Amino acid sequence: MARPRTFDEAQVLDRAMEVFWLHGYNGTAMSDLTEAMGINSPSIYSAFGSKRGLFDAVLDRYDQRRADFKEHFLTGKTARDVVEMLLRGTVQWLTSSNEPRGCLLVQAGLATGGDGQDIPALLARRRKRLEHLLTARFDQAKVDGDLGVNEDSSALARYVQTIFSGLAVQAAAGASAAELDDVVTRIMPTWPASPSRKARPKPKPTVRNPAV
Repeated sequence: MARPRTFDEAQVLDRAMEVFWLHGYNGTAMSDLTEAMGINSPSIYSAFGSKRGLFDAVLDRYDQRRADFKEHFLTGKTARDVVEMLLRGTVQWLTSSNEPRGCLLVQAGLATGGDGQDIPALLARRRKRLEHLLTARFDQAKVDGDLGVNEDSSALARYVQTIFSGLAVQAAAGASAAELDDVVTRIMPTWPASPSRKARPKPKPTVRNPAV
């Protein structure tokens, strides 16, 4: 009969997340994880099955911590609002002092080998979900008359995803929130104007920092 867990799962996953974030999947040893999580390796294997099982659980926990932010930026009234709320909010959590800089889904799989050869593809698929989410939102914007019917929703989503990834890399390299926010300010005028009205300056939408 399995023994009940004697640790807070969310707490230990957050600790493991920071290790994977800083060192990548292959660069993280079980000894690093046991030290950070405060539990021994038998307990880790019992709870998560393997280092890979733990990593998968960490990725799910990462998604959970970003869930409120996703719901928030999707409340934007227009596609442009959605993109600006996404990018400006992203800048806040990429540079938060509450967790490592950058994005776990970028940092954890930059260099892998051995039993982690599939990690880059796994993380790429998870990053792709944002692109799919935005494509669907932009398709709806075309139905609503917010985007021109000839706009390519998939191409626009890839554009935003590429900007997101660039911001993540720059944040990990030490760029400040102000520097990255300036990048977003320079990007937003390139967004396609609504077919129903001329593009005009807009106040910055309210953004939310999901980092905990």
